[in-house]
Amino acid sequence: MNYGTVLSPRCLLTQSSQLSTGQPCFLSSTRVGVAWPVDKFFSSSCLPGFPDQVELAPLPLWQPVGENLILRCQVAGGVPRDHLSVVLLRGEEELSRQLVVAEPAQVTATVLVGRGDHGANFSCRTELDLQSHGLGLFKNTSAPHQLQTFVLPMIPPRLITPRVLEVGMSRQVYCTLEGLFPSSEAQVQLALGDQMLNPAVTCHGDTLTAKATVTAQADQEGAQEIVCNVTLGGQTGESRKNLTVFSFLGPILNLSEPSAPEGSTVTVICMAGARVQVVLDGVPAAAPGQPAQLQLNATESDDQRSFFCSATLEVDGEIFNRNTSVQLRVLYGPKIDRANCPERWKWKDKTMQILQCQARGNPAPQLHCLQEGSRREVPIGIPFFVNLKYNGTYYCQAASSRGTYTLIVVMDVQNRNSPFVNIFTGVLVIVGVVTVAVASKYLFGKKKRSGFYKVKQESTSLPLTSMQLNQAVGEEPS
Repeated sequence: MNYGTVLSPRCLLTQSSQLSTGQPCFLSSTRVGVAWPVDKFFSSSCLPGFPDQVELAPLPLWQPVGENLILRCQVAGGVPRDHLSVVLLRGEEELSRQLVVAEPAQVTATVLVGRGDHGANFSCRTELDLQSHGLGLFKNTSAPHQLQTFVLPMIPPRLITPRVLEVGMSRQVYCTLEGLFPSSEAQVQLALGDQMLNPAVTCHGDTLTAKATVTAQADQEGAQEIVCNVTLGGQTGESRKNLTVFSFLGPILNLSEPSAPEGSTVTVICMAGARVQVVLDGVPAAAPGQPAQLQLNATESDDQRSFFCSATLEVDGEIFNRNTSVQLRVLYGPKIDRANCPERWKWKDKTMQILQCQARGNPAPQLHCLQEGSRREVPIGIPFFVNLKYNGTYYCQAASSRGTYTLIVVMDVQNRNSPFVNIFTGVLVIVGVVTVAVASKYLFGKKKRSGFYKVKQESTSLPLTSMQLNQAVGEEPS
């Protein structure tokens, strides 16, 4: 029967009774409404009563796993004592049962705490057993207390950070601790010197990882310390690592005149911050922190020349390199190379041709080729149709703000039926005529030199007589 149950109300006792020995026996004044059948206690000298107080002593806020926990239950009041017991509970699991003797009484029990006890409820309960008197079993349970257990490893967190960090730059830092229980309840704090970071914390099982972005500020230059604290159960694991914050100025590369006239003096200077060694076009500065420089007399060949400067800084054994370059522009007048613009061009009439002439200079000059007399301009660098009108002498002139330059070009445009061809054809005709005449004369002379024979009809027995050539010729009619 539970505490507060109303029994058959035949006799309501609200004041104390007296034992035969003179010892007072009280019913708890807080148990109003509970009726006791007095006639059930044969020869009883004391009336039963509930405990006035059943309370479990507060538990530690956090209890380390693997250590003993002492549970204490405070009991005040309650009679008869030989029928009153105290039970210590974990949830509904009975851990210890003891009779209450002293007044007030403190009942204890020792528990070896494990991970499974995290979040468990502990309480104590009194049991007034009057079943032997036909009144039942009366229970009264204290308010429960929840236990929080934890494991914080003895090893410090693993802290991963850069050794050096440049002002204005950002890097990630990581803090990891394994074997932590419960990892989700741990608190993590990351800081760079006095600057608190804002870590993102993730938990996987018993492993906790915190990640944060650290950005070096100018006022933090020098030796700093990154600290990671992991706190659980009122205990803290800590790791520290050194970080050097530095600034790297440069290199800065300057020209005294970025666009220098031809023949002028140009000074090139490369500089950087303190402790930085600079090298200008392969020539190092005298010492770290000192500038490097060179001078030159600007010529046409220096136009678009590039100058290179490298800077080297050592910070805590780490080497940092940076490079920069600058280009010089030299201003010079226009020029036309004869190699790029031949003096004489020979072209056929009615053909497509390209006049390949190039001028140079800074600023870039404009190039025009005009025919002498007619001032006809010929296209440059693009195909155009050539006819006899383009035949003649041309003045090719390159002009810019730095001056002018002129070159003479002759264009020889040849007719497809040129005099040479006509002469050649005439010679062939004459040779042909002479050849025919000579051949005819030869054939005619040969015919005149041939012999003539006459046969006399008087006698067939006489031999033939040969006529001489002079005779035959003499007989020819005049």
